[in-house]
Amino acid sequence: MSAHLVIMAGGIGSRFWPMSTPDRPKQFIDVLGCGLTLIQLTADRFKGICAPENVWVVTSAKYADIVAEQLPQVAKDHILLEPCRRNTAPCIAYVSWRIKKQDPKANIVVAPSDHVILNTTEFQRVVKSALSFTAENDSIVTLGMHPNRPETGYGYIQADLSEPCARNREIFRVDAFREKPNLETAKKYIRHKNYFWNSGLFVFRVSTIVNALRIYAPEISTLFEGLLPIYGTPQEQEIINARFPECPSISIDYAVMEKAEEIFVFPADFGWSDLGTWGALHEQSNHDQNNNVSIGENIELHDCKDCMIHTSEEKRVVVQGLEGFIVAEKDDQLLICRRSDEQLIRQFVEGK
Repeated sequence: MSAHLVIMAGGIGSRFWPMSTPDRPKQFIDVLGCGLTLIQLTADRFKGICAPENVWVVTSAKYADIVAEQLPQVAKDHILLEPCRRNTAPCIAYVSWRIKKQDPKANIVVAPSDHVILNTTEFQRVVKSALSFTAENDSIVTLGMHPNRPETGYGYIQADLSEPCARNREIFRVDAFREKPNLETAKKYIRHKNYFWNSGLFVFRVSTIVNALRIYAPEISTLFEGLLPIYGTPQEQEIINARFPECPSISIDYAVMEKAEEIFVFPADFGWSDLGTWGALHEQSNHDQNNNVSIGENIELHDCKDCMIHTSEEKRVVVQGLEGFIVAEKDDQLLICRRSDEQLIRQFVEGK
């Protein structure tokens, strides 16, 4: 059974201003200062798991050229363009029926384009193991991350750890998906030991997901199944542009995962972060002795503590006397903000 990779790359990533902009959101930026953008890192970590001809990207129409530029190994007709944002359920439905027409026996991994994974070796082991499981079972597997703190910015997966699956002793049934909690609830989840961060990484056979969509999201499934004759034809994009906006805006979690029966979780630990905030980048990066993170070529820090400094231009940056601040510069735009107030960045940028 052939493995296919679906990279979801339609987000706008406005929380990383000024490094990211609506025209070039965070998945297309070298956030880590390593020479590769987040979407390039995402594709690279699947080498040896999915053949290049089985890689798909679903993105906004406005990012088509950026995807083609940054992932030249992906076939042009495997870059699917959404004419508008409709969340993850329509995204996954579209690409699943598109893959089904080409490869009805496909085994699929769905991955967001903007996550950071530090231990690629362990990640690949987990993904291969999950693919082996779904190849033999009509099931959906989500990768759950072992939490190391009471995080309020992630959704959680409540697992039944009483008995692992017979075919894979690392995989367990899901009892429930939980929304982003408040701090007290997150602390309770950590104490109970059977709650895991929802990574948004899913593994399933194409037949499994389209059947689940038929049952739990018929409005979406009827639309994309009805378009089977036009997939891969010159008319595809024009018809998708006309019909895609008819879809409700709903996540795959709400549409399918919270309702389906055969849902399993693979608890894992491979240094994962969804990198949704400057604070998350600070946590995932290398720190100096004063807990500062500096990403850039010519940065000097004096008497600073707990700061996040990110510069991408060839400019000398000297920071003195700050504690708990974000300093970020890109294209002659400068952000200086307390780390504790970074939730306000998006409001300032979007003028809210």
